[in-house]
This record gives sequence, structure tokens and C-alpha cells, in this order.
Amino acid sequence: MTANGRPALTAAVAPLPPGSPLEQELRLTLPSEISRIEEAVELVVQHVEPRFSAGHAIRFNLRVALTEAICNAILYGSGGDPAKRVAVRVAWGATVVEMEVADEGGGFDPGTLPDPTTPERRRRVDGRGIFLIRHLVDEVRFNEKGNAVCMVLRRD
Repeated sequence: MTANGRPALTAAVAPLPPGSPLEQELRLTLPSEISRIEEAVELVVQHVEPRFSAGHAIRFNLRVALTEAICNAILYGSGGDPAKRVAVRVAWGATVVEMEVADEGGGFDPGTLPDPTTPERRRRVDGRGIFLIRHLVDEVRFNEKGNAVCMVLRRD
């Protein structure tokens, strides 16, 4: 149980088949509640950090990118509906981490997102999540429906 009496998030961790740079995989599902993001990110970090040897900057990028992706899935994909779930899949090896976040929403077209750096958008408090993710990780892919994002971080 968490401090507020809710069941703690749990993750299923499994080894991946040999021959890939990805050695292990973690899967978890969380309710679409903003208050669960930090717990989900910490759970991922607890499993990944000991096995993915990376510097402080990459560890920071992992945390921020994953936080932004889960937040977007909850706010925009699930519309903040706690009955909907967000699925997180993270696979890692010594030199690479692949994170996928999927929601139950209808998806979106990432090519239509406005540029948050334009003068008319700079003062807005929203609209920077995907922009940040694209600048923090080495690779970003969206599924065809637009309700799942895959982010890849590589260690130099």
C-alpha cells in the first residue's frame, strides 16, 4: 500500500531472448491518475538504473522523458479518466533503454503539434511534452494510431 492507502504499483520483469542489446523488460499498468506518475517512474528507475550504466545526464533524460510521456497519456490520451489505464513497457541492456507508453485514447497525429517555441506559444503552460521528449532521447516513434510513443536512449 502507498502512504495514501492505494495499492502500490507493481511491475512484471522478465529476461528477453539472447542476441539483442535489450536484456530485460519491465511492464506495468497504472490508472490514469497524475498522482501515480512519480511512483511509476521511480519503479522503472529502481529496475533500470542498476543495469543500465549511464551518466547523470542520461538518467535525468530518462526520468523526464518517461514522466512527460506518462503525463501526456493520462491528460490527453485518457482524458484524466481514472478508469482508463496507461501501459508502460521498458526494455534495457547495458547500453540502451527503450521505453514505450500507451494509453486507451483515440490517438493523435504528432506531425500536427504546434511549435512551442514560437512567440505566441512561449508563455503557455502546456504543449511542451513531445518537444521535450524529442530533445531528451535519441529516438522517438509513435504507433500508427498515435496512442503509443516509443523512446530510445543510448549510452555513448
